[in-house]
Amino acid sequence: MSPLQRTIRELKDQGMVCAITEKWNPHARIRQDLFGIIDLIALDPSRGVVGIQACGSDYAAHHKKLTGECAQRCVDWLVTPGTALEVWSWTKVLVKRGGKAKIWRPRVVDYTLADFIDPLQM
Repeated sequence: MSPLQRTIRELKDQGMVCAITEKWNPHARIRQDLFGIIDLIALDPSRGVVGIQACGSDYAAHHKKLTGECAQRCVDWLVTPGTALEVWSWTKVLVKRGGKAKIWRPRVVDYTLADFIDPLQM
């Protein structure tokens, strides 16, 4: 199961409605995210529309992409009323210390506008 499918399953278990926005572009032979930053959208009654980037254990690469080359698109998304932005990074962790059984668990990072402000510009 892909990180995207794990995220969808978890969101549905939490009672949220969600939809995939990532699409396959057969001409370029790549997957393209909504605005280059969002793999799926979830409707959260308490926060509004949540844009989610789902990935495996490579959180650092996705964080670098969002805060670097795609920072302006992230800011545009976050300044829109009723939106939130998250990265769900999935890794296998031990069920119990010293045991062998493992389960998939997400690391959920919620981004705010403060994550995109360059401290040197302040």
